[in-house]
Amino acid sequence: MHAYRSHSCAALTSANVGDTVRLSGWVHRVRDHGGVLFIDLRDHYGVTQVLCDPDSPVFAEVEKVRSEWCIRIDGNVKARDGSLINPKLPTGEIEVYVRDIEVLGHSAELPLMVFGDQEYPEETRLAYRYLDLRRDKMQENMKLRSDVVASIRKRMWNKEFREYQTPIITASSPEGARDFLVPSRLHPGKFYALPQAPQQFKQLLMVSGFDKYFQIAPCFRDEDPRADRSPTDFYQLDLEMSFVEQQDVFDTIAPVLAGVFEEFGGGKKVDAPETWEQISYRDAALWYGSDKPDLRNPIKMQVVSDHFRDSGFAIFAKLLEQEGTEIRAIPAPTGGSRKFCDRMNAYAQKEGLPGMGYIFWRDQGEGMEAAGPLAKNIGPERTEAIRQQLGLGVGDAAFFLGGKPKAFEAIAGRARNVIGEELKLIDEDRFAFAWIVDFPIYEADEETGKVDFEHNPFSMPQGGMEALQGDPLKVLGFQYDLACNGYELVSGAIRNHRPEIMFKAFEIAGYDEAEVRKRFGGMVNAFQYGAPPHGGCAAGIDRIVMLLAGEQNIREVILFPMNQRAEDLMMQAPSDPTSDQLMELGLRVIPQD
Repeated sequence: MHAYRSHSCAALTSANVGDTVRLSGWVHRVRDHGGVLFIDLRDHYGVTQVLCDPDSPVFAEVEKVRSEWCIRIDGNVKARDGSLINPKLPTGEIEVYVRDIEVLGHSAELPLMVFGDQEYPEETRLAYRYLDLRRDKMQENMKLRSDVVASIRKRMWNKEFREYQTPIITASSPEGARDFLVPSRLHPGKFYALPQAPQQFKQLLMVSGFDKYFQIAPCFRDEDPRADRSPTDFYQLDLEMSFVEQQDVFDTIAPVLAGVFEEFGGGKKVDAPETWEQISYRDAALWYGSDKPDLRNPIKMQVVSDHFRDSGFAIFAKLLEQEGTEIRAIPAPTGGSRKFCDRMNAYAQKEGLPGMGYIFWRDQGEGMEAAGPLAKNIGPERTEAIRQQLGLGVGDAAFFLGGKPKAFEAIAGRARNVIGEELKLIDEDRFAFAWIVDFPIYEADEETGKVDFEHNPFSMPQGGMEALQGDPLKVLGFQYDLACNGYELVSGAIRNHRPEIMFKAFEIAGYDEAEVRKRFGGMVNAFQYGAPPHGGCAAGIDRIVMLLAGEQNIREVILFPMNQRAEDLMMQAPSDPTSDQLMELGLRVIPQD
């Protein structure tokens, strides 16, 4: 017999009754039923109930075991009485009578319990992550992650992509976040960087003639943490293709992701990829207040400025006299009660706004009536026009925000989400995907008027060089994101592979050719030697798994994540370097005041 096990803790069934077996695992829990000890023995695969009574030659040893001891037992498989069968377990028809036991690893007093669903502070969970990972939910999340990655790889190979590995140590390259710098021992005073993404390398692969590339790539960014973003490193499905247009990229990645969500989504609806909406960045901001809208929420915001222009509501009327301002409405089907409207008004105040105007419609017996302060100020004719534009009726409400869109869009988007959640308008049984397209390349600083890049500077401008001759604020890029249930899952672009167009694009933002060559010399030089048209995207593995696992925090699907302060509490990182290490690198740490 094997030194540790003849079967896993999920393998035994009624067909094994009478067999002598050997199992190894962790003591999940111990129950004493009048002198008969029952132990749920757990390994990576499942749980088997083992029992021991005073007739067993090792009863005294079994009495000593405690939760999370690692043990090996030998015993005989017995059938459970019919009334004691546990249909929730694959091994629920049997139990193993213990004849021998060996303690493979004792456990100290536990800082957190593995059995059960007790909640523990995140700091405790991360400091003892190896224990936290023993919990059923965490085991399932990590198995899901592994299975999702395997499925993605298989689907990409089936689409005739090959996986290539790009460097982990490279040059610093500004890509929208801070680099992690690595000092060079052989070149004192100089630094490498961990790649924020394989962006330049995958484009260079296209120049090198590799037609289809993908990689499950580690990426490193020194970012502030959020619930859906790791502060240090993450993994993405990175891909690039030559001789493609924007739609070709969509047609490649969409079926891969749709297939993964169908395979692991627990039966939730996934719309066919060819039906996924393509929404312009401008419309996404207008309708949803976000470039990663949750389309499970049917609420679509609208501009209603004309109904308030020169109206009796002085605040909005005066606001609209200023250039670049507008009034937007958030429809709230079934939200037509003063209590709900007051609650949303308080929400807006908590978000830092003076409040959120509202109108709600109610049945007064003799017909529909519009209620609320706004209705009284603008009168029945304008109120009725708003109702008809928004398609609302009795029992519905609308909320209003005004000003320069960039100042209130994000809050309006969050309010839309809260309204949808509170009114139970969100279809929880669906993964709703949408492509966000037509991103503007440039933006102007409101105070200085200086033009700079708003989004990816390496995207090909729609219209090429000709588009760059006009108003830069009207230039759109072949850049795109894929949103799902309120998260950005994919970001990508058709690349600017023409050096002359690239130099012009950077010139508009205030960077001369010398600066571009200094910062991106490797890629610019390569583009002078017959670069093909190419494009691609990257999909966040961690966010995909987070959605599939139904988690709200990305740390629940990462094996060993950092905490909110980018600290590894288990390994005590970051740590102080030794004096010898600093001397070898020619570095000195200056204490911070």
